[in-house]
Amino acid sequence: MPHTETPGTEAVPKTRLRWWTELPLIVLVYACYSAGRLLVRGDVSDAVDHGLAILRIEKVLHLNAEHPLNRVFTREPWLGVPADFWYASLHYVVTPAVLVWIFRSRTVRYRAARTWLMTSTFIGLIGFTLLPTCPPRLLDASHGFVDTMAYYSSYGWWGGEASAPRGLGGMTNQYAAMPSLHVGWALWCGVMLWRHGGTRAAKAAGVLYPLVTTIVVMGTANHYFLDAVAGAAVMGAGLLLTPYVMRSADRARAGLTGRFTPVAPVSDDTGSSIVSGGCQTSAGERIPRQRDQRFGAGAEPDASPTDAGDGAPAPAR
Repeated sequence: MPHTETPGTEAVPKTRLRWWTELPLIVLVYACYSAGRLLVRGDVSDAVDHGLAILRIEKVLHLNAEHPLNRVFTREPWLGVPADFWYASLHYVVTPAVLVWIFRSRTVRYRAARTWLMTSTFIGLIGFTLLPTCPPRLLDASHGFVDTMAYYSSYGWWGGEASAPRGLGGMTNQYAAMPSLHVGWALWCGVMLWRHGGTRAAKAAGVLYPLVTTIVVMGTANHYFLDAVAGAAVMGAGLLLTPYVMRSADRARAGLTGRFTPVAPVSDDTGSSIVSGGCQTSAGERIPRQRDQRFGAGAEPDASPTDAGDGAPAPAR
């Protein structure tokens, strides 16, 4: 079945993208995202209220995958420890790796893929701002959740504060749970692998990676199921906005280029032919129809290659 491309997202770039311009751009965007995520902390009581509200909604909808998964991960270290490593590290490794792969082997599609990822990430930041949410692991113990990251912290580099390394828990916002960009980024990677991977293994990875990530974020008590759903919704919104973002960027670039590009001066080439009022001025003639003025009607000089100029005698007839 042929792939259907989103209109406006698969245009060939007018200029070749270079890694030394792309890398600083990606680093800058991620730094802005991380700083914004850290600065937008919100009120703890509001975050707890939002978390409990999500639990109530899931109860009404009969969605309760977090509790059984969390109990299994807590009871079985052979599942819980790999899940903690998965949560703490893979989104830092797999997402950039897929982005580099698209850049190197699918250059035509790279710009749309990168724009989709960045647009969705900023939408997620808006979600963190408007809806600070307490993750399940930070709720009171009476709600039945165990923080597996803290429970298995002796196995890895993380401490008891999210997936941050020990002693750096203050450098992360633990209430940025809605939406789950762990799931959102994993979904982006999955779509890239499914659409552009040339092997069955790549397509299988495109399905398994977001699916396992969704299970991991719930089993480790870092996200609710609705956080995962919101992460997928954010990626969908970013995909829809990508063509408009790209066109806006193109217009802004064209405006800047036209504003700062100097206009080349028009050169006065006296050797070129000038057409004015229907008269053709040949090279060497200053005035149109000079040839007609010098020679009367019927006295045109013979167009011989041996002509030596204006002073040469006309050949005898």
